[in-house]
Amino acid sequence: MSAWPQPEEIARQTMEVDIACAGFGPAMGGFLTTLTRARNENPADPAFESRASPGMPLQVVCYERADDLAAGVSGVVTRAQGIRASFPDLNPAEIPLAVEVKRERVLYLLDPIGARRSKLLRCADFFLGMGRGLWVKDHAFELSWTPAFLHKRGGLVLSIGQFNQWVGAQLMASGLAQIWPGMPVAGPLLAGEKVEGLRLADQGVDKLGAPAEGFMPGMDVHAQLTVVGDGPVGAVGIALNQSQRRPQDWALGMKFVIELPEEAAGPDSELRPGTVWHTIGYPEPEIFGFLYVHPDRLVSVGIFVPSWMSDPARTAYRYLQHYIQHPALWRHLKDGTLRSWGAKSLDESGRRGQPAWCGDGFARIGEGSGSNNMLTGSGVDEAWTTGVQLGEAVLKLLRAGLPFTHENLSNTYEKLRRASWVERGAREAEHARDGFHGGLVRGLMGMALAGLTRGKLALPGKVPAAQRQIRPCSSYAQSGLKLKDAAALALEDGRPLHDALMSARGWPEIPFDGRLLVTHQDALLMGGKVQAAPGFSDHVLFRDLAACMTCAEKTCIAMCSGQAITLGEDGLPVFEREKCVHCGACLWNCAQSADGVRGNIEFRAGAGGLHSGEN
Repeated sequence: MSAWPQPEEIARQTMEVDIACAGFGPAMGGFLTTLTRARNENPADPAFESRASPGMPLQVVCYERADDLAAGVSGVVTRAQGIRASFPDLNPAEIPLAVEVKRERVLYLLDPIGARRSKLLRCADFFLGMGRGLWVKDHAFELSWTPAFLHKRGGLVLSIGQFNQWVGAQLMASGLAQIWPGMPVAGPLLAGEKVEGLRLADQGVDKLGAPAEGFMPGMDVHAQLTVVGDGPVGAVGIALNQSQRRPQDWALGMKFVIELPEEAAGPDSELRPGTVWHTIGYPEPEIFGFLYVHPDRLVSVGIFVPSWMSDPARTAYRYLQHYIQHPALWRHLKDGTLRSWGAKSLDESGRRGQPAWCGDGFARIGEGSGSNNMLTGSGVDEAWTTGVQLGEAVLKLLRAGLPFTHENLSNTYEKLRRASWVERGAREAEHARDGFHGGLVRGLMGMALAGLTRGKLALPGKVPAAQRQIRPCSSYAQSGLKLKDAAALALEDGRPLHDALMSARGWPEIPFDGRLLVTHQDALLMGGKVQAAPGFSDHVLFRDLAACMTCAEKTCIAMCSGQAITLGEDGLPVFEREKCVHCGACLWNCAQSADGVRGNIEFRAGAGGLHSGEN
């Protein structure tokens, strides 16, 4: 399947602005907050006079794909260093679902049901299990301390959706920035190497993008500066990445927001607001997990499935259901109610996968610029701070009357970022997770070594492209046969491939209760359904269907968060745009690659978002 070619002769409306922004998240919040604060402090400052519309204030427009500013998908814990610097008088009670971190635990979860374990881990589980009632409780071993590099005490537990909405409301009230949700950006406007603005996605088109009834070409928004903050799988960032370094390490984060019963959240409960758990070991050894307690008896519970978990049968939703049933969590959660669900891909390459931060007419901020710190397990505060740094650089250039050239942005934004705590942390974390490519134990040792030495020491590991991290099915016949059995089962009774895979591999069936343990489709309806407006083209495209036909792994189907990619009767993947939650997992879970770098899936601009503001 290929997209309809969009000829340049299509007449498009144009608009001139000073600054055009792609994507609204924490990074863009930090950037726009810095600009609006400076203008509010001195509205007469000539730096804020528009060059695009003389006599008017600076014209700053931000376009966001999702339907609402609260469609961010993550419950997070952050040290909030950069966020508190922007809001020195911040009262967490002003932000829905926000609370200060009060207590932390790090748990190694033993296997209660016989999941996949190496011989070394089985031995470790055996010896730890001898201490039941002493150092092991509910099949969990708790570290006696939280390592300093993981510590978030005094930071914040946040719902990114609610935080984005809180920040966005303040920005819109200032009058400087316009934020337009439900407006996907198709890509950058390029003149050679220079970025001259953004092109919005066409509307009124068929699935391939060809004009249909009500066709309306996307507007060309010309700008002196284009700010790219559309995340690791955003259309603008992907277009600019064609000739640059690409992320190699990824993870899919998936979570539930669960409402606890009153008796489970009392003043003496282990799950008081501000409680944070970090876990490792279950449902698969490579899967990290978390539990964050918000106010109002709500908890965010989730897992991270990494690309270096080489098993092509990797999945997420059912793994998450097994995770919450682990005895250490289940005794608190079993009487709870599922409120919402969400998923998001994370770029875990950090500094090693950083693209160019700026060029002529553009600058990148946030996760798509490689700001995540995978040693500390932190990204929101780093993203926010990169936005603040760009804001400070832009103010300096505006006041000096200098253009947004590569040289000027390098001398301001890049210089600020290189000298900041964000980059210092990125250097310390650069090789912290390389060891995981040599096994879980080696990875944990390498991560601990990097954390304790502030990155001076680490265990090296060869990091292949994400597609190369998927172990081919042909290399292990038993798993290959199970994959074929699962595919047949999925086609026979209509169950999702990922669910059939788990059953074929011996995992117990989920005892659905219609309240907390529900089917994947019910979870989508309860709090993760995509509100995809009609008239946009498909944004997930398969470059070469012949490669899909010969693919034995079908990892793109197993890892699809919203069941938007399913197995067709002809053995080919089928994409349903209305179900896609834009997590981007298919991009790095495609085992087919013609050049050894890119997969067989192309991810373009798409509309829609999650309807639950609790995400």
